[in-house]
Amino acid sequence: MPQKYSIFALARNALSYHRNWQVAWRSPTPRRRYRVIIVGGGGHGLATAYYLAKVHGITDVAVLEKGWIGGGNTGRNTTIVRSNYLWDEAAHLYEYALKLWQGLASELNYNVMFSQRGVLNLGHTLQDMRDIERRVNANRLNGIDGRVVYPQEIQRIVPIMNLDPNIRYPVLGASFQPRGGVARHDAVAWGFARAADAMGVDIIQNCEVIGLRREGGAVRAVETTLGTIEVERVGVVVAGHASVLAAMADMRLPIESHPLQALVSEPVKPLLHTVVMSNAVHAYVSQSDKGELVIGAGVDGFNGYGQRGSFDIVEGTLAAIVELFPSFSRLRMLRSWGGIVDVAPDACPIIGLTPVKGLYFNCGWGTGGFKATPGSGWVFAHTIANDAPHPLNEAFALERFTTGALIDEHGAAGVAH
Repeated sequence: MPQKYSIFALARNALSYHRNWQVAWRSPTPRRRYRVIIVGGGGHGLATAYYLAKVHGITDVAVLEKGWIGGGNTGRNTTIVRSNYLWDEAAHLYEYALKLWQGLASELNYNVMFSQRGVLNLGHTLQDMRDIERRVNANRLNGIDGRVVYPQEIQRIVPIMNLDPNIRYPVLGASFQPRGGVARHDAVAWGFARAADAMGVDIIQNCEVIGLRREGGAVRAVETTLGTIEVERVGVVVAGHASVLAAMADMRLPIESHPLQALVSEPVKPLLHTVVMSNAVHAYVSQSDKGELVIGAGVDGFNGYGQRGSFDIVEGTLAAIVELFPSFSRLRMLRSWGGIVDVAPDACPIIGLTPVKGLYFNCGWGTGGFKATPGSGWVFAHTIANDAPHPLNEAFALERFTTGALIDEHGAAGVAH
């Protein structure tokens, strides 16, 4: 009987063109006042709203997104998740995020398709290998899994990789983090959105913030394309557009925005079972569950907000990928795009308070934003709720650029820096 009912229900919903399906989250009209507004409906913003509601009991929250949920950097990245960063501050934050990733599907009751297939960071020179050994040792001291692997083991992990010592960038070894992997970017945004909505958070799409109203040194209201909304606290999580929002509050952030290139191939049978990254050749690649090769490149050298591919970057990246994986030369590329990354001088994020009371910024993630999604939302929610940073993000305050307490992660942050 249950089987017959499920078949009947499936047919009924198919014939109704899904009109009777329950919506994943509401589309409310914004109220005139909220306790907290989160600007930015990507993974970080939605995670912040979710943890504000779940951990801190603050449900009088609105998430404002100028487009659609997950339409920014959350849907424009290569979905890699890892925590093998060099310095203690960054390693602890990303490791906390990775631990949240491991239970996220169960927590949200939504399959985010987190696949712990491992991440290889290749070394092509003696200096690369010295840096890899230093980072792996630092990781292990922080309780983070990782080991140095050499060509024989790399060949076992990735049989199709070209390990000829005579190629332009010969592979001398790599770091390997077995718990790293990939997740489905859309599912992460949808899962957090649905869970936040279920706890009373208003998710408002097509609502662009065009101004921040201040009185007496504190934020009082947010001007949007749907009207003015009064508010006590505002958390800004808008990736590459953080400097634009900061300017609305007469602030200048020490970040630059660059287009970051990515592309995917036609789908093929499973042939790459881990993530491969290389700083030297400025490329990284994994295979999606659909069979597409998801390829990431470097950033364009100029500042910009273009969400499209750049031919010279794509050409250089594919040349490097084909040298490492000659069999890939027979594949056709389906599409390319660009995401907008905001890069801080030390390749680490800014998460914390600002000189404007009640205004908080979460930005500067560069190429490392997606992997930090749940951890970023967790610490940012704590910061907003308590008007003070959590110990995990205390070192990522804006003030570090005047005190000189930088966290230089250029070597481990990703190929884009």
